[in-house]
Amino acid sequence: MSLWARQSKLLVLGVSMGRGEFTCLGSVIKTGLLVGGSGLIGGGILHYFKKQADCEFELLAPNSKQLSLRDPEDIRAWVRRFRPEFIINCAITALDSSPLLAYETNYLGTLYLARAALELGVPYIHFSSAAVLPPGENLTEDDRLELTADLPNYPKSKLLAELALAELHQKYGLDYTNIRLAVVYGAHDHKVQGFHRLLFSIADQTMPLLFTNRQATHSYSNAKKVPPFVHHLLRHREEFGGKTWHFVDPLPVSLSELIITIKSYLELKRPREIYLPYPLARFGAGMMRGITRLLGRIGIEARMPAELLFMESFYQTQTLSSRRLRASSFVDPKPQATVFTELPHLLEYYLSRWEALNLITPYNQDFFACRQRGEKFAQEPQRLLNELDEEVGEPMLGDSEAPRKES
Repeated sequence: MSLWARQSKLLVLGVSMGRGEFTCLGSVIKTGLLVGGSGLIGGGILHYFKKQADCEFELLAPNSKQLSLRDPEDIRAWVRRFRPEFIINCAITALDSSPLLAYETNYLGTLYLARAALELGVPYIHFSSAAVLPPGENLTEDDRLELTADLPNYPKSKLLAELALAELHQKYGLDYTNIRLAVVYGAHDHKVQGFHRLLFSIADQTMPLLFTNRQATHSYSNAKKVPPFVHHLLRHREEFGGKTWHFVDPLPVSLSELIITIKSYLELKRPREIYLPYPLARFGAGMMRGITRLLGRIGIEARMPAELLFMESFYQTQTLSSRRLRASSFVDPKPQATVFTELPHLLEYYLSRWEALNLITPYNQDFFACRQRGEKFAQEPQRLLNELDEEVGEPMLGDSEAPRKES
């Protein structure tokens, strides 16, 4: 058993079994380096560890200005200074990044961090993507695309990273865990991408027809469940080390059913339930790319959604097997949660955010109760001041007395 594993076992003994509360043991708190902490997955991990595991782990999460994966000197400086006891890499490039950016960030950055973890003798947790998998049903962790030169930049770089990690494990004993995510859903993603691009296009009424077919199904990953999984696998290195894990919901989701459900929930007329054949969709996307280039030549900035690079996947089934995960010691903290059960919360969060940023036009002022405060600000600002005494009468900090009104 490794020294890290023995220390982790001692750490578990410091957990109060009565109420499931953590007891701080001081010297056994482990410090980890988290790269990509500003994204949906990394931000969720950072928040969870701060709230749920601060007596066990402390995460350092430098931003890309402080630590660039493209600069090995940055990584050396941080690792030498803080000597992390584990490293988590959630950083990725955009789907439509240039070959150089994808190579330097997704592959070389992964390699630099893994080599640092190897030399320190500490675990390395890596987040990968279903983009490295071919179409198909019930794909296992052993399935991969063939590494060829004509792969798009994003899947090629992520696939290279996976292959390099496996080789470092087999030849040099790297203690790593590779987590493959599928279509990720969750609140607090500040970029309009992936699943949230789908939500945006429906809410903004820019999807006239269904860009899929009746058969296409995909696996989905709940971002909120990822941090507890990372917490668990850090505690159980012998079980989770040296392997790839598909972190997905057990049941796949029909893309057309999901689109129609979102449309019905928002009480919209579009997209119409007409399935656009893939050849027509591909032709239309090609026309839009041509128009985008023409606009650029006359000084008008326009970009195609990066997801259109993978338009073919909208028409193909890709489902990941979660059998290995379900057979492990990890217990799903919320097994009943799916993308459908989370839709009300996700729509409320993202529509409110996009409206506040003027990205979409409000189309139903009474849809969410939380909008009432915004309406009060817009229509009755004086009423907010009139309610100030009532609000100040309640303690702000909870453990102190509310201020008394001076006579």
